[in-house]
Amino acid sequence: MRIPRIHVPQRLQPGIDVDLPGQAGEHLARVLRLERGHPLRLFDGEGGEFEGEIASLTKRAVTAHVLEPVPGADRESPLRITLGQGIARGEKMDWILQKATELGVARIVPLVTDRTEVKLDAERAGRRLAHWHAVLASACEQCGRNRLPELAAPMKLADWAAALGDEAGLRLVLDPHGDASARSLEPGTRATLVVGPEGGLSEHDLATLAQARFRGLGLGPRILRTETAGLAALAALQAIHGDL
Repeated sequence: MRIPRIHVPQRLQPGIDVDLPGQAGEHLARVLRLERGHPLRLFDGEGGEFEGEIASLTKRAVTAHVLEPVPGADRESPLRITLGQGIARGEKMDWILQKATELGVARIVPLVTDRTEVKLDAERAGRRLAHWHAVLASACEQCGRNRLPELAAPMKLADWAAALGDEAGLRLVLDPHGDASARSLEPGTRATLVVGPEGGLSEHDLATLAQARFRGLGLGPRILRTETAGLAALAALQAIHGDL
């Protein structure tokens, strides 16, 4: 029997009934055509995961009953990676966020760089953040994580780099001319990785990051697109220092 995993953006505890998010409820009722009593897995995005079941279905809402917690449901990597991603266009950014979540990234910061082509005013930035958050939740439902990666508001690269503290850990920026490789890095528990947008990072961007003590990380002799480069680096770091 297929047991759907649903992200419910509120604190969960056994014995309560919760309204499922509209899109998830519609999928259960209209696409999967599930009935009252069908088992579910519910998670709150902050570490809690619970057995559940459909309590009621109407045309407007689906309600679930929360049952016992799921033991041993923590699937977070021992390597806490922050991804500073130069904002990419449309579906490319969605793809990056989805796959970075599957690869265990802990925090994502959308960065405005010299060559960022996507222009976000306050209203548009709010809509994009809401959309990106939904992408992260969907990726967690699929891959089994019960913690959503933290998602920061878009920031200018220079402002973000200047504000970093010790929590950044190992500071890396993807650079075709970087002198570091994933295998040569000292293992640790925290890392911050910067990836440029479609046009790459400018010399000014790289100089800004160098001043903030970022080290250039190379990924071999081939130039990778932004939607490939960050994911390849995340996979390498997780394989060598994380849990892949």
